[in-house]
Amino acid sequence: MKKKIGFLSFGHWRAATGSQTRTAGDSLLQTIELAEAAEELGVDGAFVRVHHFERQLASPFPLLAAIGARTSRIEIGTGVIDMRYENPLYMAEEAAAADLISGGRLQLGVSRGSPETVLRGAEVFGYVPPEGATAADLARSKTEIFLDAISGAAVARTDPARTGVSGGLAIQPQSPGLRERIWWGAGTRATAQWAAGIGVNLQSSTLLSEDTGVPFDELQAEQISLYRAAWAEAGHDREPRVSISRSVLPITEEIDRVYFGRQENEDQVGLLEGVRSRFGRTYAGEPDQIAAELAADAAVRAADTILFTVPNQLGVAYNARILETITRHIAPAIGWSRA
Repeated sequence: MKKKIGFLSFGHWRAATGSQTRTAGDSLLQTIELAEAAEELGVDGAFVRVHHFERQLASPFPLLAAIGARTSRIEIGTGVIDMRYENPLYMAEEAAAADLISGGRLQLGVSRGSPETVLRGAEVFGYVPPEGATAADLARSKTEIFLDAISGAAVARTDPARTGVSGGLAIQPQSPGLRERIWWGAGTRATAQWAAGIGVNLQSSTLLSEDTGVPFDELQAEQISLYRAAWAEAGHDREPRVSISRSVLPITEEIDRVYFGRQENEDQVGLLEGVRSRFGRTYAGEPDQIAAELAADAAVRAADTILFTVPNQLGVAYNARILETITRHIAPAIGWSRA
């Protein structure tokens, strides 16, 4: 299986010592510039994380549209949008517009979202789960409405008093093929199977909110296997895509050793919102060492797309150098080659 690779940026910004990304404007503009640099290096995807009430990227569609307008080949996407916060019909309009601007390169990851520092953040935005429903239920129901809307389903009716007819109206604009480029960010094996059932691609989370005692890559590979089995059982007429993300910090210069030489390269296990969870390790070290470790990673072998998280506050030039090292010395070992 030929792999695709991309970068994933959280878009952190802080006016702190050493930060090259001191404002929200810096974060947005530098993300566009890094996407341009990544495309020149042959990287396949530019993805952004979405977090609300944090000094991180929060409103993805203007950013994705800008990247789409400034690039010509690279896939652009999210990993992930928290659907609890979204109006699914307005989001369908925004997604279609961004996809059309990019020429059909949008790869949109959506999900229930991750743990937050804000208390009931989606409720602050005006979205409260119906009585008896959970936040996860709310995210899934909104996702299904969104999928119907981008597929051209009628979601409103014409006004006969003004039009003289009665009929259904779909969200506009529509972008052909977008429905097949939606991904669900799954943090458990069960949610991956649910995603297969509704026919969306899989973004397997670096944080799995379950733990069976096996290493993270093996647990994630099992999730991917269950997803593919559920996809086949559902009888969809296309092959799904599966992405995972990895924190990869190659050390090639002394400044890299200063920044990352003390990283703990082990899985992290602990309680998160009362659930025993497992978080994937960081791969820091010499490029050849990282290449060998990733080649042995069970989930890397199982996925078709690998997203490498970047330390965006170190600036565009630094992160472009990391991506160049990945394309030259690491990604070829896991089955990637420049198109």
